[in-house]
Parts: sequence; C-alpha cells; structure tokens
Amino acid sequence: MSALSSDFSSTGTTHADTSGIGSLGQLKQELIKDYNEVNHRIFGIGVVRQKVDIQGDRILVIALHKRVPALGYLNGLNSNVSELADHYLIKGFKHEFKQLLVAKYGFEVLSIFKDYDAEAELSATVVVLKKDVRDYL
Repeated sequence: MSALSSDFSSTGTTHADTSGIGSLGQLKQELIKDYNEVNHRIFGIGVVRQKVDIQGDRILVIALHKRVPALGYLNGLNSNVSELADHYLIKGFKHEFKQLLVAKYGFEVLSIFKDYDAEAELSATVVVLKKDVRDYL
C-alpha cells in the first residue's frame, strides 16, 4: 500500500456514516480538524502544524504543539509532576480521540500510541485499526 498524508484516528465497532467522505484526501482534512478539536478541548490550545500519513491499517499524526504555559511553569518547579501531568493528559487525549473516531467514522481501533516531546513541542500519534482505512470508506 502506498502511504498517504492526512490526520485522523478511530475506534469502535459501530459503522458510522462516512458517505459524505468521498476520498482519502477528504478524510484526512476531517481528521486534521478532529485532532485539533480534541487537542483544543483537552489542552485549551490547538496545534500549530500537523501532518497525517495513512498506510493500510495505520494512521500516523505528527503535530507541532504549543506547550501549555502552566505545564511549562510546573516543569520548572517539579519536572516529575509535570511529566505525570503530561502522561494523564495524553491518556485522556487518546480516550477522547478514540471515542470520536469510533462514533464519527465507525473505525475499529485496536490501539492508539501517543508520545510527546515537551522540549521539541512535537507529538507522534499512531492509530492502529482492525482493517485497512479504505475498507471504512
């Protein structure tokens, strides 16, 4: 399969109505909006830039973030507490993003992996689906 650029994530076993999405390009645009919306809801800040690649049953989102000012300050006081806060915020993000992907797209998500480098303000999110993304369109 060829790699395609986009952003999204998904989970669930229900089959959502994706009839309004006619191509992988349109899906990627929707996923970019969805990723940013979930990020804004959890962190209060949208992403600066993001790139999504789709290959078969995997979706990769690389995003440049603005560091939440309170977490930056907290890191200066106690980096352990700041790392713990990052961990739970990422855990919450993965949960919310998975719910959205299942409800909106009907994706059957096997797993979501996400990591964040606070110094570089970059995150990588990998969504692994049960089937090829094209099977959901």
